[in-house]
Amino acid sequence: MTRDIVIDQGWVPSACTLPTAEQPLRLAEFDALFAEVVQAVRREERERLRLELVFTPEHAARAAELTARENGCCSFFTFTLTVAGGGLTLDVAVPPEHVAVLDALQARAEPACEGGRAGAPAVVRRPA
Repeated sequence: MTRDIVIDQGWVPSACTLPTAEQPLRLAEFDALFAEVVQAVRREERERLRLELVFTPEHAARAAELTARENGCCSFFTFTLTVAGGGLTLDVAVPPEHVAVLDALQARAEPACEGGRAGAPAVVRRPA
């Protein structure tokens, strides 16, 4: 499945310091990570998103490297990568003024769970 890379203000806030020309490439990296390793997306808090990832050391390293680079240009993100009990989770938190960015991130991650990838059906929407 191919998706057009569209940069919108929900995904790339004015606070982002990544050069405009590099933004579609970064977005494609997140899309690839989501498509290949996301098992579940949970949004139990307005300002925090949890992605459950397929556990391998390679996936952990890949998620860590990508989120470290993302934090370098969008420092408002707090990424927490946790390896425990044979599982791998990536928690993404933002301050209240950047909830729209988290909404956009969730919208990009959810198709990995809804797209029929075996063992990846869980999507929990954020509270109303």
